[in-house]
Amino acid sequence: MNRAKIIIIATLLAVLGALLPISATLYLSWQRATDIESERLLSFAQRGIERARISLGDAEKALQAAQALNSPPCSTTHIRQMRLIEMNTRSIEDIGYFDHGLLKCTPAGLVLKEVSHTPIEFTTDNGLAISSNVIPEVNGGKGMIGISSKAYKVLIDPMRFADIILKPDTQLAIATRNGKLLGTLHQPDLTQVQQLLDGKYVSATSMALRDKDLIAVVMEPSRTIATQMWREMMVLLPLGILMAGFIVGLVVWVSGKRLSPLGELRLAVENREFVVHYQPLIELRSGMCVGAEALVRWRRPDGSMTRPDLFIPLAEESGLILPITDQVLAAVIEDLRGILEAERQLHIAINISAADIKSGRVLDVVTQVLSGTSIQARQIWLEATERGFMDIDAARVTISKARAMGHAVAIDDFGTGYSSLSYLQGLPMDALKIDKSFIDTIDTESATSSVTPHIIEMARALKLQIVAEGVETQAQADYLLAHEVDVGQGWLFSKALPAQEFIAFYHANRAQQGAAQ
Repeated sequence: MNRAKIIIIATLLAVLGALLPISATLYLSWQRATDIESERLLSFAQRGIERARISLGDAEKALQAAQALNSPPCSTTHIRQMRLIEMNTRSIEDIGYFDHGLLKCTPAGLVLKEVSHTPIEFTTDNGLAISSNVIPEVNGGKGMIGISSKAYKVLIDPMRFADIILKPDTQLAIATRNGKLLGTLHQPDLTQVQQLLDGKYVSATSMALRDKDLIAVVMEPSRTIATQMWREMMVLLPLGILMAGFIVGLVVWVSGKRLSPLGELRLAVENREFVVHYQPLIELRSGMCVGAEALVRWRRPDGSMTRPDLFIPLAEESGLILPITDQVLAAVIEDLRGILEAERQLHIAINISAADIKSGRVLDVVTQVLSGTSIQARQIWLEATERGFMDIDAARVTISKARAMGHAVAIDDFGTGYSSLSYLQGLPMDALKIDKSFIDTIDTESATSSVTPHIIEMARALKLQIVAEGVETQAQADYLLAHEVDVGQGWLFSKALPAQEFIAFYHANRAQQGAAQ
């Protein structure tokens, strides 16, 4: 994943990280508000049902008491007894005695005009017959609810069925199971009441509760839930903002880590963005190409190359040099297997880190990449800078094992680190590479110009093959040849080349030098 993609993804994640917690907060506030509202409506509906049951219960008690009377119907005693029942029953407004469907008497006395039963619209489970909107014809008045059983009927004011304390903007309606309205409170919209009785959805601030013989309908203004939602938001929104801030901060932190030099290097390792170029090694005496040094390059997704000196120190410090070395080894075998198997005199020098010198881990990796090929171990040289040999005891073990496997071992960039003659004498090395900084002083009056001959003399005394790095002029090459330096490497001969260009260079060099000889 390249830098641009990381930035795009990080931006999207940051936006989502900000929006999702706040959106979740809004949703939870709405959900919590609707839950609270549902609980409120349920509580109001239950109270309405309970009050309606009281009225029905009072009616049933009054009817049972009337049916228990043993005085002659409509006698003075009977009328007085009905009056007492009426007076002692809180919910009923009137009671009447019927004979063959006609009203005969009430607590007010005998009924002289013909008054018949009103149509029965609903019968409860316990046998009470209910008629809605009964207009008393004896004394006139507003519509009543008639409840009858056998020869008696009681009248109840519809207000009795919804007689509970609610806020003025909370509306209540009580109806029978089949939808006949018994009573209302605060003048609810009857159209919406009917929709709720029919089982239709009206709004989140309305509810119909069914319970045996009765249905309670409760409605509140839509602003009620909005007000409750605002209350919930005052609690939840700060948490949502904190969560959004945390997520955005985390995204910024993670993306920053990924976009940091170390983060980019980790991505490069994950994406295998490293390629290998090969700088030819030239035998100074014959001019023949005898090998190459494998130099890692970081090719970014945009095609640009990053120099090793800009990322190798970070890779060594972070431990990423180990997987980079593994990728280099794999690339060398993939790039040059054919020519290495065909040209046995050709070798490739591979740089290994101080960590690999100390642990010896890289030897197992080399063995693994060479398995299944006919490339010989002597064709793979291992190079390490002087700092790789600071732990001399561990270095001696690794070098000895490498040489026993057939690999040559060279000390790279000699003279820039901590090495001394006694230091080198303690290590079973095969080759020494003189650093470019000393080669640059050849034929100059630099203070270090005299060091190069001493390095060469020391290497000869230790019977090490000598490789000069950074050879850029013919004068330098002539000097090195005159001082019996074995191999030269530098821009005088060739820059580091991609694999195919190196292969072409090698074949051209061998052909040219062969023709010259």
